[in-house]
Amino acid sequence: MGPLILVLVVVLATWLAVVGVFVLAGRRILARQIASLLPNLVILFKGLLRDPLVPRSSKLLIVVGIAWILSPIDLIPEFIPFIGPLDDAVIAALILRRIIRVSGRDVLTDHWRGDSTTLDKMLRWAGSPASSS
Repeated sequence: MGPLILVLVVVLATWLAVVGVFVLAGRRILARQIASLLPNLVILFKGLLRDPLVPRSSKLLIVVGIAWILSPIDLIPEFIPFIGPLDDAVIAALILRRIIRVSGRDVLTDHWRGDSTTLDKMLRWAGSPASSS
């Protein structure tokens, strides 16, 4: 099995395990938000890469961030439950913070296809103030 496939399998298994834990704990809304986060982030990053309002330097950061997340080499190994993906989450948050500062929050909200409360939580975690809506 190639390293990229192995990383994708580990990320998918961790993602499913986290969703399962929240479902079993009775936190179904949070489980739904986490379950939809990965596909929504893919759509978000794809839209941001195509958006003319996002500067090339920010697009380069998105590409580097995607490579970092998919890379089998991590500061914290992915197979460690819950904290394994932490370095990836920090990188994603820093990229989102940069895009907010350079292009504005509206650029992110234009490309986000998921639940608005999930985006608000993610942006607060990235250091952006709560939305005005």
